[in-house]
Amino acid sequence: MKLPKRQALVIAIAALYCTNTHADEPGSVAPPPPPLPGLAQASRPSAPAASVEKLDAVQVTGKRLDDARNGLSPETGSTTYRFDKSDIQALPFGTATPLNQVILQAPGVVQDSYGQLHVRGDHSNLQYRINGVVIPEAISGFGQSLDTRFADQINILTGALPAQYGYRTAGIVDIRTRGTGFENGGDISVLGGSRGHGETSGEYSGTTGGWSYFITASFLRNDIGIENPTSSRDAIHDTTRQQKSFAYLSRVIDENSRVSVIVGTSNNKFQIPNVSGEQPSFSIDGNPSLDSSKFDAKQNEKNAFQIATYQASPSDRVDYQLSVFHRYTDVAYQPDPLGDLLYNGVGAQVLRKNEAFGLQGDFSLRLGEQHTLRSGVYAQRERFSADTSSTVFAADADGNQTSTTPFVIDDKSNLAGVTYGVYLQDEWRPTQALTVNYGARFDHTSAVVNEKQLSPRFGLVYDLTHDTRLHFGYSRYFTPPPTEKIDTTSVAKFIGTTNALPSDADTSVKSERSNYFDIGLSHQLTPAVTVGVDGFYRKVRNLQDEGQFGNALIYSAFNYGEGRVRGVEFSASYKANNLSMYGNVALSKAEARNIVTGQFNFGPDELAYIADHWVHVDHDQKLTASAGASYQWGGTRLGADLLFGSGLRNGFANSEHLPSYLQVNLSAAQTITTGLLGKIEGRVAVINLFDRAYQLRDGSGIGVGAPQYGPRRGFFVGATKFF
Repeated sequence: MKLPKRQALVIAIAALYCTNTHADEPGSVAPPPPPLPGLAQASRPSAPAASVEKLDAVQVTGKRLDDARNGLSPETGSTTYRFDKSDIQALPFGTATPLNQVILQAPGVVQDSYGQLHVRGDHSNLQYRINGVVIPEAISGFGQSLDTRFADQINILTGALPAQYGYRTAGIVDIRTRGTGFENGGDISVLGGSRGHGETSGEYSGTTGGWSYFITASFLRNDIGIENPTSSRDAIHDTTRQQKSFAYLSRVIDENSRVSVIVGTSNNKFQIPNVSGEQPSFSIDGNPSLDSSKFDAKQNEKNAFQIATYQASPSDRVDYQLSVFHRYTDVAYQPDPLGDLLYNGVGAQVLRKNEAFGLQGDFSLRLGEQHTLRSGVYAQRERFSADTSSTVFAADADGNQTSTTPFVIDDKSNLAGVTYGVYLQDEWRPTQALTVNYGARFDHTSAVVNEKQLSPRFGLVYDLTHDTRLHFGYSRYFTPPPTEKIDTTSVAKFIGTTNALPSDADTSVKSERSNYFDIGLSHQLTPAVTVGVDGFYRKVRNLQDEGQFGNALIYSAFNYGEGRVRGVEFSASYKANNLSMYGNVALSKAEARNIVTGQFNFGPDELAYIADHWVHVDHDQKLTASAGASYQWGGTRLGADLLFGSGLRNGFANSEHLPSYLQVNLSAAQTITTGLLGKIEGRVAVINLFDRAYQLRDGSGIGVGAPQYGPRRGFFVGATKFF
C-alpha cells in the first residue's frame, strides 16, 4: 500500500530516531478481580461484540495483541500499583512530571538525592521495562533517562515476584505505551517557572493501515539541576540542560502478529553546585586562590536504547514475544582544575562507559481452564570501561600534603560480563477463588565474579469474599552486581598521595542472595473505596548497597555480609464521579552488618564498628507517606499531593537520622476550545507550598558524599496546544 507522503515521512523519522485498560487509583492495591482471574483471562481474545464489525480491523487486532502481551506478565503473589494517564495528569506538571516523581506516589517509595528512589528498604535495585521488555541499566547518576510523556500506563510491582522477574527485584516499573489506534495529531507544550525553569516538548502520533507511530521529544533548562547543597532558595552554579526523545513504530503483520521498534535517547548536562565561604585545605605552587563559589565542575550523562520486538498469538492458547535490545550509556565528570585540588586534594576527570546487547523471550501456553504455563529466556552481554585521570599531591602516611607540586595518575580498566537466565512457572486455578503461581528461574552472571543460583518462587491469590482478596508470596532472589557501578579503582596507584584510600580490600562486588516473604490483604469497602495492608520481610546474604565516593557524583557498589529488611504498608483510595483521592503510609526498617567488599572506601573505625554491629543502611527511613486528591469539573482539574518522610540516616555508622519533612504541591489545569486556536490546556502549579527547607542528606553517613536539600517553593505556568 502506498502511504501519503506526510505519513511516510513521519514513519521514516520514527525508524531513524529509533497497551489499554482501566487502571486503579495511584497508591491503591489492585482491587479484587472478577470471578475469572484477570491475568489468565486477559491473554485470551474476548468474544466479539456486536459492534466489532463496525470498527477498524487494525484497532481490533491491536487490542487483542495488547491483551495477549498483558497475559505474558503475571502479577500473582506480588503487590501492584497502577498509574494511568489521568493519574499522571493530576500531578503538578502533568505528563511533564519526572518519572521518579510519579513513582514516589506509591507506598514504601523513599526519595533521596540525585533523583534516586528506594523501594521497601532497598538501594535502587529497580528494573524498568517498556511493554514488558527489560531496559538495561544506565550508569548511576542523577539524570532521568526515561520520560513520562510516552506512558499510557505505569505499573509498579513489588513484593514476592513471579519467576518471570529477575535481577533487579526491589520493584518492577513496567511502562506500557499505546500499542495501536493512535489518533493522527499531537501537541506542543511549554512550561516555565521559578529558578529559570524552561521546558518545551512535543509529540506526534498516527495510524495508517497496519502502521502505528508515536514520537516525542523534550528540552529542559533550569538552575536547579541537582539538589541544592544549602538551604538557600537558589543554588550556586547549578544549571542543567536536558534533551530526551522517544519513538515507537509498530506494524501489524496479520490478526495474530506484529513487529515494533522502540528508540529512546537522553543527553543531560549538569553543573555541580557550589557552596560559598569554604576554606581550602591544600596549597599549590605559586599560591593561587579561588573562591569556593566560583568552582566550575560539570557532569554529562548520555543514554540511548533500541528495542525490536516480534509478538504473536498464533492461537487462543499460545502467546509469545521475542525482543532484541541494545543500550549505550556514559557519564563524564569534569572537575574544576584548580578548585578541586585546593579544596579536596584531588582533581579527577572521570569517564565511565557501558554498552549492552541482549535478547528476551517470553512464552505462555494455556492448558485448559486451570493451568497456564509460562517460560522465558533472557541473555545480555555488556562491556564496561572506566578512564580516570587524577591530579594529586604527594602525601605522608597520615594523608598530609608533602609537596605543592601536583602530578597526574592515570587509571584505566575494562570489564566484560555475560548474564543469562531461564524460567518456568505454572499459574494454577484449582477454584475460581484461588490462583496459585509456582515456578523457578535459573540465573548466571560473570563479570568480576562468576556466580549462579536456582531461585524457587511461589505466590497465591485467594478471594475470601467478592470484596476481599488475600495474597501471599515467597521468592528466592539473585541480584548480580551492577557492572556499571563497580568501582575499579587501582588502590595501590594512590598510596602516598592525597587521594590514598583508607584501606586495601576486596573489590569484587558479590551477587546478593535473599529470601523474600510478602503477605497482603485488600478490601473493597464500597464501589468507590479500596483499602489495603501489606507486610514484607527479607533476609539477605551479601546485601548490596551503593555510595558516592569522591567528587564525581557517580555511585559505586559494595556489599554487607548480612542484611535484614522488614516493613508494613497501608493504602487507601477513593474514586467516584469527579473526585479521586489516595493515601499511603509505610513503616520500614533496613539493617546490615559487616562490609565485605569495597572496604577501601571506608575508614578503619567505621569498618570495625560495622563488622560487629547491626547498623541502619543509609537509605533507611522509618516512616514514609504520600497522599493526593484530584477533582475534575468540566474542563477544569484541581490537584494536590504531598510527601512525608521521617528522615534518612546520617552520622557515624548511620546511628542518627535527619529531621522529618513534609512537602505539599498544588496544581490546576484548564482545557478550552477556541475557534481560532482549537484545543488548548493551561496549567499552573506550586511546588513546596509552605516553603519548608528540608535536608535529604547532610554529607555524613555510610557512603554519603555531600549534603542536599529538597526544593524550595516554586511557581510554574504551562500551556499545551493540541493539533
